Amino acid sequence: MSDDRMRGDKLLCEVFKSSRKEQMYLYVDKRQGLVEVPEALLEQFGKPLPAMTLILTPEKSLGRARATDVMAAIRDKGYYLQMPPAKEDYLLDLHRTPTEARD
Repeated sequence: MSDDRMRGDKLLCEVFKSSRKEQMYLYVDKRQGLVEVPEALLEQFGKPLPAMTLILTPEKSLGRARATDVMAAIRDKGYYLQMPPAKEDYLLDLHRTPTEARD
């Protein structure tokens, strides 16, 4: 992206939540919206549900990503996709029946 406004140390970011996958989020430049996000990704993501708008700075604390990584991805490709966290093995056991868990 060649927009000079994206070269500074601040980025107005809009975050969308996936309608299909829990804890999956898409970060984009608010001014650009979803125009840079590939259609194939949007099909997998489902309907983007607005979650929040925030100002990203390199010092900003985010839950599962570094703000500098998010900002770099948005500047380079127009979006940052935050995947759901990996499930721990012990959590996967909760979805098995009692006899399956003993196998």
